[in-house]
Amino acid sequence: MKTMRLREARARLSAIVAAAEKGETTIITKNGRPAAMVVPVEDGRRRDTTRPSLADYLLGFPGPLDAPRDPSPLREVDL
Repeated sequence: MKTMRLREARARLSAIVAAAEKGETTIITKNGRPAAMVVPVEDGRRRDTTRPSLADYLLGFPGPLDAPRDPSPLREVDL
């Protein structure tokens, strides 16, 4: 795994992408702290599929929610 500064990464972006195609991960730092990571596509897809989205959770709900609703107002409203 390589680490390089943002300025260097801008100048060598095509080399970083080529390294990712070969399976190498590159960490890009900004002001001395890790800011981004360029990973091979397979690694990125594997990381994304481990966490389900809220939409998938809601779409997987088993059925309608049949809860009675009280139509009366909870308090008087003076407009």
